[in-house]
Amino acid sequence: MRKVMSGNYAAAYAAKLARVQIIAVYPITPQTSILEKLSSFVADGELSARMIDVESEHSAMAACISASAAGARAFTATSSQGLSLMHELLIWASGSRLPIVMAEVSRALAPPWNVWADHFDVIAERDTGWIQLFCENNQEVLDSIIMLYRLCELEDIMLPAMAIMDAFITSHTLEPVSLPGQHVIDSLLPPYSPDICLDKDTPMVFGSVAKPDQYMEFRRKLDAAFRRVPKRLDEVEIEYKKKLGRSYGGLIENYRCDDADVVLIANGSSVSTARYVVNEMRKEGKKVGLAKLRFFRPFPAAEIVSIIKNASAIGVLDRSYSFGYGGAIFSETCAAAYGKMGSPVIKDYIAGLGGRDITPDTIRAIFEDLLSGPKPEENIAWVDLIGEPRIKNIRGDDK
Repeated sequence: MRKVMSGNYAAAYAAKLARVQIIAVYPITPQTSILEKLSSFVADGELSARMIDVESEHSAMAACISASAAGARAFTATSSQGLSLMHELLIWASGSRLPIVMAEVSRALAPPWNVWADHFDVIAERDTGWIQLFCENNQEVLDSIIMLYRLCELEDIMLPAMAIMDAFITSHTLEPVSLPGQHVIDSLLPPYSPDICLDKDTPMVFGSVAKPDQYMEFRRKLDAAFRRVPKRLDEVEIEYKKKLGRSYGGLIENYRCDDADVVLIANGSSVSTARYVVNEMRKEGKKVGLAKLRFFRPFPAAEIVSIIKNASAIGVLDRSYSFGYGGAIFSETCAAAYGKMGSPVIKDYIAGLGGRDITPDTIRAIFEDLLSGPKPEENIAWVDLIGEPRIKNIRGDDK
């Protein structure tokens, strides 16, 4: 069945199809309609789940941790300041190896107050041990949440994950979405049944003290689980494609990069715009390509190098700024490429912060800048600043 729905409703339908058992969500713009739709599913008897009313996002994650540790499939959703409030417990969830799935509507952090698309809230949580997947459109939101449950609950993964959508662009835009039948999803996603969970008849402790001769090994096991994600994700996507005919290319999608002179790495809703511009510029004989970064965690270092190795210049579109050296995707791309390629210029383009539009003209300007041969000392630029040149390069001596 196909229905026209928002990205937020796609997330709610995905949780319903996954037969989540515990939903703990605190309302925050622009995530609230996920909670509202799930509430109606439960109230109407369409979803057999327990809705838990909590007083904050911190409590929402605490409830999900408790539920998952007790062997229930847990779901939550949040945005911006709400995600920041969860910070402590995000680390607790990953360290406890609990496969919680969260819909995260990525929104700017205050001050100043802003409720529009910006990836800083997610980037600020990049080291909490959560899988981070960026969705391009509403169909991908629905499919990704279902696939994340399948992936995260695998015995050799057992990690929490967030499916990320851009505030008011993906979350509220209406698009046709194919809804699979419940019996199809049931055949793909078995009931959550962990080998170890809290049980009153078999008491045990989770997250107790680990001394210096133990703690590092716990972190190493967490790292090993992340390293298994690419292979296991491929298996999940193959299975999903067999049943539903849709696949998203694993950690990162190569779009017309094989013979490209320049490649742009982008994520989230801007990918659709960039794909359109690539097609238009190809008609003009300009060899440009697009690498759609689906997963920021785990970071697909080897896959990125394979895609961009033949390009003379690589652009990275960051919808956040990390106040270190450029945006987070840029710095990790540079680290991934270090010592593995020749000497292509990798340039960061900071754009779309606080919901500023990333238009086809914006993407075209970035590609034209890459094709012009950017200088190594001008490898960070702010795009579409009011009253400034469209591409505002930042040099080492920039004041």
